[in-house]
Amino acid sequence: MGGRRFVFEPHHCFACGELNEHGLRLALHADASGCWTEVTLEPGFQGWEGVAHGGILCTILDEVMAWSVIGQDTWGVTARMTVDFKRPVPVGRRLRAEGTVTARDRRLLRTTGRLMDAETGAVLATSEGTYMAAPPDRLAELKARYRLRPAGGLDDIPQAVDVGTEAVP
Repeated sequence: MGGRRFVFEPHHCFACGELNEHGLRLALHADASGCWTEVTLEPGFQGWEGVAHGGILCTILDEVMAWSVIGQDTWGVTARMTVDFKRPVPVGRRLRAEGTVTARDRRLLRTTGRLMDAETGAVLATSEGTYMAAPPDRLAELKARYRLRPAGGLDDIPQAVDVGTEAVP
């Protein structure tokens, strides 16, 4: 997964918004093949002592699957999501999450996601989702509001998204 750098307007999304001081502030990278992010969860996101809260893990998976939909040149909302937790996820470890679109039927997009230990590659959780694509008028509103656009330089990017065909390390 890789692509061209894009930016969008600052916002308050709990998962990817840089204006949400209590959020995850995920740096997302998307293209037509999917979306990925890497994050290290702080202790404030734990459930059991030292273990990430399952709802936070669901949020991360939902976000990469939702942004994989954006890589298909549409935006949508989660209609359904299932998660299979494979093993406990410790806080303080670097995690990698990936999402891909597996099928599209009119306005419904089916996706898969996986959460891995970024160092070992061990799969920690997997997910499947169904997203309802925004109708054309709502899609135009969203694009205008968030102004998704190519970035001029990496230093002034409030939030980065990779979209396109260039390789990303």
